Amino acid sequence: MVVICRAKIVEKMKKSIDLLKKSKSTTNMTQFTSKYLGKLRCENTHNQSGTMIHTDAPTDNLGNGMAFSPTDLCALSLTTCIVTTMGIYAQMKEIEIVSIEADTNKIMASDPRRIARIESSIRIKIGADATDRDKEGLERIVRTCPVSRSLHPDIEQAVMVEWV
Repeated sequence: MVVICRAKIVEKMKKSIDLLKKSKSTTNMTQFTSKYLGKLRCENTHNQSGTMIHTDAPTDNLGNGMAFSPTDLCALSLTTCIVTTMGIYAQMKEIEIVSIEADTNKIMASDPRRIARIESSIRIKIGADATDRDKEGLERIVRTCPVSRSLHPDIEQAVMVEWV
């Protein structure tokens, strides 16, 4: 039984690597289009799906705060990357995720204006058959997801995982 499970995991990992190799061959493609709408607002399109989101300057920086600001999306990207990567890991390891919910808080610094700290509180409920090793693997993703590794080291990443 253990050999079969390992074989399935290896097979899934090979498929993931193949997909990654294919995606590297298209890295020069434009993936997003942004259009300035005036009044510190942009319309941003995900070219592959056509999905659009708007960004707006925050109220503390001359904007209307009617949509996510670019720095909001940066902070939120950390949380969603962690959650998404946990989902990938759980799928590969055949760990049942019953639910994941998260809250994100962004703290700005001034002079220069930048994100100083991202706080993310992630609540996870996994299947009863999950082991401590499964939990450790999921928790390790907090520091190893692509966004976490891409953020500037001056941005403090305060991520808390709570098992519910």
